[in-house]
Amino acid sequence: MTPDISVIITVYNKEHYIYNTIQSVLNQTYSNFEIIIVNDGSSDRSESVIKKITDTRIHYIKQSNQGASVARNNGIAHANTNFVALLDGDDTWHETYLESIINAEKNFPEASVFASAIADKYKNEIVPVTYNFEINGNVSIKNYFENSKKYTLLTSSSIAFKTSILKTTGGFDTSIKSGQDTDMWIRIGLNYPIVFINKTLVYYNYIDSSLSNTTFNLALKPKYDKYEAEEQHNPAVKAFIDKNRYSLAILSRLQKDKHAFQFYSSKIKNSNLTLRQNILLNSPRWVLSSLLQLKALKGRKLYYRPLNNKNSSKFLI
Repeated sequence: MTPDISVIITVYNKEHYIYNTIQSVLNQTYSNFEIIIVNDGSSDRSESVIKKITDTRIHYIKQSNQGASVARNNGIAHANTNFVALLDGDDTWHETYLESIINAEKNFPEASVFASAIADKYKNEIVPVTYNFEINGNVSIKNYFENSKKYTLLTSSSIAFKTSILKTTGGFDTSIKSGQDTDMWIRIGLNYPIVFINKTLVYYNYIDSSLSNTTFNLALKPKYDKYEAEEQHNPAVKAFIDKNRYSLAILSRLQKDKHAFQFYSSKIKNSNLTLRQNILLNSPRWVLSSLLQLKALKGRKLYYRPLNNKNSSKFLI
């Protein structure tokens, strides 16, 4: 039977998590899928764990370490369907995720991009993320920028899309090593509405060790300058990108990179930030560092790694 959807799982050094990730797909209530696992040059036992799982729907690809963008593009290129769902090698799905995605595709046949709500999974609890709209179990069409004011509608473990969109958006930008997801979501949001399932069906695993796989090199992060024309005509796009510039400006301050700070902060419209964000943007480095150290004690995700603390929270930009 020809599969209806291809699940693209990208893996880099996730030996302790990849088994549960794969099993969360194999346990789906909807079974007509294929799984394409792309091992991005893992140096741990990820490959050994993957190869112990036997299922004819699994296709395994091993490549040298080239980053998440190349791995995802590679997996999509090997898909045997024109409908793909992405999943990171340490996250998991609720058993009804694929069934919900397939039903949404049937109910909105003209749509091309689909997603669901997610939750952060910690050691002892699961915490749904906060969106700027109510999670009520319904399925609706949403504008990406208008509805990503608190938390992004799209993530690399909750998005499914028809591969035909790539003719318009292009694939993941391989020149961006950190923040490439946001860059891709912007291109999708500029061209396609999102069919959003207002139900928590994806679990993002909070893993301290993921810090070791994260780059803090500003040169490898998005510049966002290629979207300036769209920003001039769309206030929602401008507001969304400014909030991402804010994150990178703060990182620049923490890293004492005056040139990068000037680059990002000079393009921000202050009214697109909250009063607190505007204050922090103009705060000295020691204030930012102290606030991050305090927040790390709560054991929750941070946007930046607290300085001198290699085992704190997961870095997110």
